[in-house]
Amino acid sequence: MSETVKYTAVGRRKESVARVQLIPGSGVFKVNKRPYEKYFLRETDRIIIKQPLEATNNMDKYDVIANINGGGPTGQAGALRLGISRALITVDPAFKDLLRKQGYLTRDPRAKERKKYGQKGARKRFQWTKR
Repeated sequence: MSETVKYTAVGRRKESVARVQLIPGSGVFKVNKRPYEKYFLRETDRIIIKQPLEATNNMDKYDVIANINGGGPTGQAGALRLGISRALITVDPAFKDLLRKQGYLTRDPRAKERKKYGQKGARKRFQWTKR
């Protein structure tokens, strides 16, 4: 019985968390048990997801199975890109320099700022009246 090799990694962006598995295969993308074309409807999100695999010429060498939850479509796409990049490093550490130069290994720290008490939102204030 031959055991298949799985490379796993986690990517995060904003409120999204993507758990990614790379399995040697033919380039099938499954996101939450659906084809990625059905999950990500915007073409820009699809392009973002494929970037690390195209940069390392592994588009047709690995199947990507991802579970994503939280956040919106763009945040999920960014989380998935980071997860795929991290999984590719476990495949071959030589990819690290290439992916780092492209910026695919940098975790985007931007997140929603919390609402403050005594205010309407994170930055917006209630209107001030003199009299």
